[in-house]
Amino acid sequence: MAFYDGVFKTLGLEDWCGEAASNAPLSMADLLAKAGGEKAEAAGPIFPFPSLDHLNKSCDSVIQTRDLTKGIEDGFLAAKPALKSVLDPLTQPLSWMLDGALYLFNVVPWFIMIPLLVAISWYASRSKGVTIFVAFSICLLAFIDHYDVAMQTLSIIFVCTGISVLLGVPIGIAMSRSDSLQRATVPVLDLLQTLPTFVYLIPLIFLFSVTESKLYGIAIILYAIVPVIRLTDLGIRLVDRDVIEAANAFGMSSRQKLIGVQLPLALPNIMAGINQTIMMSLAMVVIASLVSAPGLGVNVLRGIRNLELGVGIVAGVGIVLLAVILDRVSKAALSRVDMTRVGH
Repeated sequence: MAFYDGVFKTLGLEDWCGEAASNAPLSMADLLAKAGGEKAEAAGPIFPFPSLDHLNKSCDSVIQTRDLTKGIEDGFLAAKPALKSVLDPLTQPLSWMLDGALYLFNVVPWFIMIPLLVAISWYASRSKGVTIFVAFSICLLAFIDHYDVAMQTLSIIFVCTGISVLLGVPIGIAMSRSDSLQRATVPVLDLLQTLPTFVYLIPLIFLFSVTESKLYGIAIILYAIVPVIRLTDLGIRLVDRDVIEAANAFGMSSRQKLIGVQLPLALPNIMAGINQTIMMSLAMVVIASLVSAPGLGVNVLRGIRNLELGVGIVAGVGIVLLAVILDRVSKAALSRVDMTRVGH
């Protein structure tokens, strides 16, 4: 006799609680019970919580948790053709960009790519120390035969960070200009920021082929876009109201205020958001290697799967070096922005 039998009898629901067939696959506990000839069940809690499974023991018409999860999966699979027909053409350019970046970073010889990356670092940071560190780190990765995989990782970060900034900054600007849009967007950003990284991959695996670059590209962008949106919105909202009033007194339009006043004053916050977006892109690239994302993350997974300690540690050190490079260059660029703003 199940614990909640009396509840359904008291409520007069015996007829409703008739035999109801379940289409969901049997749980492991049910399979073990059948294999053991349905022997006496282990003693359960004295007063079990009225969960679906416990209520189902007293009333077959109450679905079980496995029915709920099966229903979610069936619903997603039913909507898959419609979703795929809409998302495929929209996301295909992302695959082209990722494949093109991977091809470009692999085809360009090291004696052109390394000086180019060092020059970009110098242009962004104008710091001798940062530039020397970038050159040393890339040469070190090349010396230990990790240049190719490091460039693959770097190409993915460049594409995904660039798209995150191109999408995130306008969204942040729109949020700063509309309180209602901000209230509607913040819960979505909270969800994206708190969702475990592996969960991003689950619906994407159902929608796209593992061989498609956009599978991991979308996951990286969704995970990394949040900081640049939040900090763009925050930076514009923190602009001094006296400055805005002065701009209004000069008769500036909303567009002129945004481009000439708000964005320059909010630039340090926006740059901080870009820095965080870069770091989160790099973190997600490693996770995305589970779904065919190339680069250093593949070597990390190889070290875990095959228990190759050296392979995993060397790849991990390579990821750390890339993280430090990107962090130092972006922070040096942020310092330059601050100094330029103070100088003006």
